[in-house]
Amino acid sequence: MEITIAFSPCPNDTFIFDALIHKKIDTEDFTFIPVYEDVETLNQNALLGKYTITKLSFHAFAYVSKHYQLLYSGAALGNGCGPILISKNDIPIDKLSQKDIAIPGKLTTANFLLSIAFPDLKKKQEMLFSEIEAAILKNTVDAGVIIHENRFTYQAKGLKKIIDLGEYWETTYHVPIPLGAIAIARNMPKEKQIRINNLLRKSVEHALENPNQTMQYVKQYAQEMEVAVIRQHIELYVNKFTVDFGFEGIDAVEKLFEIGKENNIIPELELPIFI
Repeated sequence: MEITIAFSPCPNDTFIFDALIHKKIDTEDFTFIPVYEDVETLNQNALLGKYTITKLSFHAFAYVSKHYQLLYSGAALGNGCGPILISKNDIPIDKLSQKDIAIPGKLTTANFLLSIAFPDLKKKQEMLFSEIEAAILKNTVDAGVIIHENRFTYQAKGLKKIIDLGEYWETTYHVPIPLGAIAIARNMPKEKQIRINNLLRKSVEHALENPNQTMQYVKQYAQEMEVAVIRQHIELYVNKFTVDFGFEGIDAVEKLFEIGKENNIIPELELPIFI
C-alpha cells in the first residue's frame, strides 16, 4: 500500500524518515512516498487535507484537528530549541509593537509563541524562514523570528537576539517547547494508524542508532549546510520526545493548546488529539 508522507527537507525530518522511506526497516505492506515542503507550505496543505500523513506545526494542528490526529512519534519538541526573535539593531522590548517583524508563517508555532509573548504586534510580515535573516540585514524588516538551523548562524552574520521565545515559554509555563508533529488522517482505520506510528518510531530509533547511515540522504536536502551545523540541528531537534511523546511531552502539547485557547489564538480542538 502506497502512502504519501509530507515533511520538510530540514535535517531533523530527513534524519528520522530515512529508514522509513528507504526501507532500512521492515515497513510491512506499506511503501511511503515522500513529498518535501517548507514548514508553512506543509501547514497550508494540511488545511486542505492534501496528504494522508504530514509534518505540521502544533499551531497549525489546532485548525485541522477535525481531519487529523497526532502520532506519538516523530515530533520536534524539547528544551532550548525554540524560535528566536532577532534584529540588526538594538530594539527595546516596549518598542516592538511599532516595528515590522518577519515571521516564518502565520500557522507556525514560532508565530504562536510570538503572539503569546507579544500580543500587541500589528506589523508582521510572512516570509520563507530561510529568507528572514537576509530581510533583516537589508532593512526590509526591523526584526524577525528565526527557526531551524538559523539559530546556529545568525550571530556570525552580526545579528542580535532580542528574546529567545522558547526560553520564554519554558520559563513561563515550565514544560518543554512543542514545535512540530506528525499528523495522520483521522479517518484512517485505527489499526493502520497504530502500525504506522510504530513504524515511524522504529525509523527514528534506527536513525539514532545508525546516524552515519542517514547522512547521504540528509545532506542531499540540507541546502549546502555545513556538516557541523547539520549535526547540531539533529542533536537539538531529535530527542527522546521524537521517539515518543511520553507523559511529559503530552503534557506540554496540552498546555500549548490550553494557553492558545485562553488567549483566543486557536479554535476548539476535535478530540481525541492523539491516535
